[in-house]
Amino acid sequence: MLQRKLFFYCNISLVMAALISGLSFVAQKLGMHYVGPFTFNTLRCVIGALSLLPLIFFFREKCSIKGGVLAGIVLFIAFSINQYCMIYADAGKAGFITSLYILFVPVIAIFLKHKLNKNVQISIVIALIGLYLLCVKGTMQFEFWDILLLVSAFFFALHIITVSHYSKKSDAIKLSIIQFLTAGILSLPLMFLLETPTIALVLAGWKPILFIGVIVTGVAYTLQIFGHKATKPVLATLILSSEAVFAVLGGMLILGETLNIKEILGCIVMLIAIVFSQIPNKSKGGKNEKDFEQNI
Repeated sequence: MLQRKLFFYCNISLVMAALISGLSFVAQKLGMHYVGPFTFNTLRCVIGALSLLPLIFFFREKCSIKGGVLAGIVLFIAFSINQYCMIYADAGKAGFITSLYILFVPVIAIFLKHKLNKNVQISIVIALIGLYLLCVKGTMQFEFWDILLLVSAFFFALHIITVSHYSKKSDAIKLSIIQFLTAGILSLPLMFLLETPTIALVLAGWKPILFIGVIVTGVAYTLQIFGHKATKPVLATLILSSEAVFAVLGGMLILGETLNIKEILGCIVMLIAIVFSQIPNKSKGGKNEKDFEQNI
């Protein structure tokens, strides 16, 4: 019963993380109007770490420094490639290709000898169909930037696997701080080598940059780490993929955008996939509790 409660709270944390990330799209685009991608990543990671720093005094749980550093390195690679490609790639297609981490996570999980129940396997296929309907407009013509976006999707998947592994015995706040500081420090040289950031430009875009740093990076990614404590990485990935749905809904509420029938159908299919993935399989002996805990 305790396991089910923890599982529920972790799933809620993942949904909240997806909600925040999805609604942050507008602020992310606005921030990029003032600074380059590497400056943006440096600022969001450093601000994210600093925003969480005062909270470490309220938690005494140990943290894996090695796990935080590894997660930060992988996150730095994923952020850097993805943010740079967003300058040139079509937004809808980029969103779909990046979301293909929902394919890479189960592949990596199987390679690491994790079991996937049939519901989750089917849910992955359903979610991919929903993402295609939601994100892709027109024809899919792949370009050089799309290949790089696919590489970033792989590293986002690797980040989920890494965080899932180390979050079980680490404090979520401390793990977040270490990974953000690592990613921020690694982004710093590229910021100065490839861009010319100025204090004036940073101050001009302080609102979206601060929002992305504190709320999206600090809060959402910490919720994601907590969510991994009792949720298997593949199921967590499916829940996090609902970010695409929240991004579309955010566009409707904030920007007054409208949805066509294809996009509405995509949202419905995505939600069906997530709900279907939550249904535990019954084993042959009728004992689905063990399946619920081990084979998600």
